[in-house]
Amino acid sequence: MTGNAEELKLKDRLSLIETMIAEGRRSTENYGWTFVLWGVAYYVAIAWSTYAQYGLAWPITMISACVLMALIVWLKRSNRGYKPGNAKSRAIWATWIAMGISMFVLLDAIGFSGRMTDWRIFAAVAATLVGTANAASSIILKWKLQFVCAIVWWTAAVVSCFGTENQSSIAFLAAIFLCQIVFGVYLMIREACARRQGATHA
Repeated sequence: MTGNAEELKLKDRLSLIETMIAEGRRSTENYGWTFVLWGVAYYVAIAWSTYAQYGLAWPITMISACVLMALIVWLKRSNRGYKPGNAKSRAIWATWIAMGISMFVLLDAIGFSGRMTDWRIFAAVAATLVGTANAASSIILKWKLQFVCAIVWWTAAVVSCFGTENQSSIAFLAAIFLCQIVFGVYLMIREACARRQGATHA
């Protein structure tokens, strides 16, 4: 009798963990648009700083992207009604917010101090930070595809350390395209499919 009760408790716990992972993945899918937004923001900042030689291109673009993202999140939550996430969803948010703050503080400090003399250092640091956030999210959600994104970012960081400036730029731009734009669109498609299935079952 005790054995059966313990087995039921274990099954309940496993079921709860699986449910939390599924909810965390759904939550990530709901924010697929943020991957695309930040991918576009990176491209804008790179183009602006490279072709216009404007030193404040990165801070202005990143602050604008933060404000736009906050506005969209607020509008989405007010339209759908706010639903507090589970522990895994909060862990994902915490990971990405911590990465964003770290990236903003470190890279802006390097830029404003005038020590950003080598694009490869910037690319290596940025790619490592974004790769770390993707890796943490993928481990929390047990999502192999997102871990592949982390590997792509880390590869771009290694190329930036050992390659030429041109190779670093190509690797960084490719990582943005694959891990921000393509992955974000993939998440948005999954979210749309899930909504359609939900509407069909309702």
